Amino acid sequence: MSGTRPSRRSDTRQRIQSVALDLFAEQGYEKTSLREIAERLDVTKAALYYHFKTKEDILSSIYADMTRPVDELIGWAREQPPTLETKLEVLRRYGASLGGAQPLFRFMQENQATLRELKIRHSLKERMMDLVGVMVPPDAPLPTRLRAVTAFMSLHAGVFGLDAVGGSADERMAASLEIAGELITAAHTATGAEPSSR
Repeated sequence: MSGTRPSRRSDTRQRIQSVALDLFAEQGYEKTSLREIAERLDVTKAALYYHFKTKEDILSSIYADMTRPVDELIGWAREQPPTLETKLEVLRRYGASLGGAQPLFRFMQENQATLRELKIRHSLKERMMDLVGVMVPPDAPLPTRLRAVTAFMSLHAGVFGLDAVGGSADERMAASLEIAGELITAAHTATGAEPSSR
């Protein structure tokens, strides 16, 4: 049974990530020091250094852990036929992955200026373009590519910061998936692809 439990090192690493992300969101990335993260964790700075040397190391590790399912999804989608069913399944799986990424998106929302200077920003852009590339060919007309981008943005909107529109989290995600599906269906049709077999 012990093989199924995460290691103590892994537990500590996850605690550091969680506390750091909370502090980054609360008071800003620039205003948060490694010393403050260590104090919140009730560990020495040396103990924190054992796992991460810099704040950017912490943030990069959070990003890598939270986006691994998206990388796997992109890999899966590239191996499937480019049918409408495949594209709608990509949307469904991507929407499901967003729930676990809420702390990272909260950080990104609160620290947009800082994010522009960090390496992960370029990786985020590349990943979004990889997702769009699964949905439409790179030479598709601009309106078609924009429909694909907007489909993913509608999923983000359904998960983050839209309590004011009403409905439960599940209802908002269902509505977002419906809207994203309409956009992807229109983009798919515009590329001259075969209609869905459903």
